[in-house]
Amino acid sequence: MSSSASPLTASSIAARLRAAGCVFAEDEAALLISAAADPGGLAAMVGHRADGLPLEHVLGWAEFCGLRIAVGPGVFVPRRRTEFLVRQAAAAAPVRPVVVDLCCGSGALGAALASLADPAELHAADVDPAAVRWARRNLSGLGQVHEGDLFTPLPRSLRGRVDVLLANVPYVPSDDVGLLPVEARVHEPRVALDGGGDGLDVLRRVAAEAPGWLAPGGSLLVETSERQAARAEEAVGAHGLEPRVVVCDELYATVVIGTRPCTPTGAPAVPAPSPVPGASTPPTVPAPSVAPAPPGG
Repeated sequence: MSSSASPLTASSIAARLRAAGCVFAEDEAALLISAAADPGGLAAMVGHRADGLPLEHVLGWAEFCGLRIAVGPGVFVPRRRTEFLVRQAAAAAPVRPVVVDLCCGSGALGAALASLADPAELHAADVDPAAVRWARRNLSGLGQVHEGDLFTPLPRSLRGRVDVLLANVPYVPSDDVGLLPVEARVHEPRVALDGGGDGLDVLRRVAAEAPGWLAPGGSLLVETSERQAARAEEAVGAHGLEPRVVVCDELYATVVIGTRPCTPTGAPAVPAPSPVPGASTPPTVPAPSVAPAPPGG
């Protein structure tokens, strides 16, 4: 709808959103105006956003890797920085890969990777029933979505066959969840945010089981924070995977990749693939004690 069809103007909406703490108030106002079906609907949408509901939940979709991913109340909103994780996964994928997306949330990562890598087989899983409902909507016709804790609900036939294992695990330390923006701490499920005492509890569980599911040469890819990177890399390497860290300064994104060796222990290792453009590999340094930045934004 156009702004002339509503008593609310773009400038008045932006002013209200800015007063509510929305940094990109003008851009958000334009999106709300374009999405509203009528003046009453626009007023309701502006009210929800001013009350702190994530913009994506108000609109009903989030843009991710050029796709519109359906989202709504009760599901984690995919962050733009996580597009770097998907690009790394696409670079690591062989032709027609077998793909698993753990902690899949809305299914955004699986859907985006499917658009880039054309998987031969795609599976996604999440412990949260609400997330599973959204993922089944976004992955309809693309793959299977399973409800359960990490690897538990996956078909046993996948063991030793997975080429790309995406795991956008929660990595906010428990004590820091209360410091997140209201959009996250109030409107997104805690299970999608809380990574335990140091933020790496779920990552460690995934890394411990991943080697049994990966095909030779297959890779586990997880997002983490810059401050957690050294400990996350250590956790991934502790179970026989060959770990490396890649970063994207533009998106402020950090990804740990662990590859299952193709060769037996003691044989020459297969070199790690070169990072995609825009990525760099930082030196391994001791992890500082400062709490990591939250994954939102």
